[in-house]
Amino acid sequence: MVPRKYATGFLDFARNDILISMVQSFNVISTSDLPALNASFNLVSTIFISLGWYFIRHGAWRRHMMCMITAVVSSTCFLVGYIIYHAHVGEKSSGYTGWIAAVYFPILASHVLLAFVTLPLVIVTLVQVFRRRWDRHKRIARWTIPIWLYVSVTGVFVYLMLYKWFPPGT
Repeated sequence: MVPRKYATGFLDFARNDILISMVQSFNVISTSDLPALNASFNLVSTIFISLGWYFIRHGAWRRHMMCMITAVVSSTCFLVGYIIYHAHVGEKSSGYTGWIAAVYFPILASHVLLAFVTLPLVIVTLVQVFRRRWDRHKRIARWTIPIWLYVSVTGVFVYLMLYKWFPPGT
């Protein structure tokens, strides 16, 4: 008869092996897929921020609310993907010079600086919604929406320039 501690160890190994194969079967994307996925999340955010802005200016607050919820979820997915990618890969150097650098770096610099401002602005804007302080929400959102929209649009352009139009080393 096999002692219990060995049988348990074997079963734990078998369970771990099954668990690992299950997790690997769900591993449908790699780290190299994240920039394109993140740009897609930015594009979705851009579309829904724009629609939300349009709807609130035309009095359709329920449609505005649904668009803004979608934009927040999409931007959150972007942020998670961005952090995971850069935690694994680090920063990607463009190595751009000349006219490409003259276009790329100002876009990148403004994008990064305003991205730092966007997260707190979105949070403060949402807090006013949860508190039902519509006057404050409206006052803060007048700054939040255009900045958030700019960051989402330029995020897509940064991706396109860095990965599609002018990839480093070409």
